[in-house]
Amino acid sequence: MYTKEGLPSKVIFCKKCVTSNQRVAPSVTIEDIRDSKKDTVYFHTDGICEACRVVGKKNNIDWEARELELIKLLDTHRSKTGNYDCIVPGSGGKDSVFASHILKHKYGMNPLTITWSPHIYTEIGWQNFQSWVDLGNCDNYLFTPNGRVNRKLTSLAFSKLLHPFQPFTMGQRYFPSRMAKQLNIPLVFYGENAAEYGTVEGEDASSLVPLKYISGGITEKTRIAGCTFKELENHGISADDIKPYLPLNTDDFERGNIEAHYLGHFLKWVPQECYYYAVEHTNFCPNPERSEGTFSKYNSIDDKLDGFHYWCGYIKFGIGRCTHEASQEIRNGHIEREEAIGLVRRFDGEFPKKHYDEILQYIDLDHNTFMGIADSFRSEHLWEKTKSSWKLRHPVC
Repeated sequence: MYTKEGLPSKVIFCKKCVTSNQRVAPSVTIEDIRDSKKDTVYFHTDGICEACRVVGKKNNIDWEARELELIKLLDTHRSKTGNYDCIVPGSGGKDSVFASHILKHKYGMNPLTITWSPHIYTEIGWQNFQSWVDLGNCDNYLFTPNGRVNRKLTSLAFSKLLHPFQPFTMGQRYFPSRMAKQLNIPLVFYGENAAEYGTVEGEDASSLVPLKYISGGITEKTRIAGCTFKELENHGISADDIKPYLPLNTDDFERGNIEAHYLGHFLKWVPQECYYYAVEHTNFCPNPERSEGTFSKYNSIDDKLDGFHYWCGYIKFGIGRCTHEASQEIRNGHIEREEAIGLVRRFDGEFPKKHYDEILQYIDLDHNTFMGIADSFRSEHLWEKTKSSWKLRHPVC
């Protein structure tokens, strides 16, 4: 059968968690620079995915030794004059609260937190952001991109890629390094290693964030939201408009002007524990009800577009929000696979209707156009059309 996105034609599920080999590994987010065939999560010969292998190794790591490595790194950059000495990107969610607060209060650093604004703040997201700033005792730089440009890029990314989060992901990923260069703060800390969610084999070996995730050369082939720079001009978006979304060149990292590390390489990173930490130290609040498409209340709750990001992934890859979160819970020893399968079958792919009307207005589409675009991205090796609905050919098992 024909597959879109260069996905494997045979669907295989991890024997430990509930993800499948259709999950695309994190990559550069400037679309179409690379070959159309995507890198999917690496599966070992025993049927275990790379993400499970990476998280499973945590129990054998000498975390005291890793912490000493962290302290040595921090001592190299620690300010003696009260200036900012590291940057922590984040939204005020559980992970960025943990990272910035512990660097400040346990390790004596003076972080500047950097936030790329969500498309449309949720009420709880804005409340948690304010609590982070008020109680976290760290200064914050909130960058809100040009609304007209951001809406148009988001709409184009949905229509051309079924990836409405792509422009936001680019800004969130690349902008902190731009600020690090501009403010001459060379040390940047991200949270957990991306390898914990599935990458190519071996990416968990270093604390350094791979350059392909945070830097890159810009050429005439570069595309954003599925468009070349010239095509974006036809939509009223200039080269200056998109600068905040673009990465720095690799030279800035290779020369040591900026070094970006995963804090989770040095400290044992458990998302649920980050949540408890954020509740204790900044009064972080979960959603009053579970998030649509999953069973949890405290992951990715800042943006009204969050649910659509995961729902679009469900259409393209057959993997929804619940699959991501249930797999993470299995890896961290909170639930068993049998329970996770039940959760996925109950919640995965649930349509995020709560903010639907507002999102349609934001990306300037009507319902029929929205659904028509989404359905055009369904790969026939994953989906079959019944009389009344679409059905996954290979549900988790």
